[in-house]
Amino acid sequence: MEESNLIEWTPNSMLEVTLNEPDDFLKIRETLTRIGVASRKERKLYQSCHILHKQGRYFIVHFKELFLLDGKKSNLEENDVARRNTIAVLMSDWGLLSIENRDAAQPLAPMRQIKIIPYKEKNDWELCPKYNIGNK
Repeated sequence: MEESNLIEWTPNSMLEVTLNEPDDFLKIRETLTRIGVASRKERKLYQSCHILHKQGRYFIVHFKELFLLDGKKSNLEENDVARRNTIAVLMSDWGLLSIENRDAAQPLAPMRQIKIIPYKEKNDWELCPKYNIGNK
């Protein structure tokens, strides 16, 4: 088991991105629902990251960062941030977004820690967000 590596987090730690096309926001939001940590037995996927739009800026954030933004307790670890970074880099490689500061997208997590559900298999899985933006 990996030891817990809780990190000191501030809103400045969020990973800022720019959209390549204005209507990519919805594509990114939908794609993120299909990327996360899987329970293969139950065919459940726990969504890792969300796209956040604040004051004209966009961020790819781990769901634990959203809890911290809300002032709730959260155990954000290095590995969570590494997974967020890997997911953002993938989306950048796919042409959906650009990462403002590529150096901030370090460290990266191994791909074996991330499950990507193809769009055509989406209905075969239970997609479970751990955070719902805009819901109290």
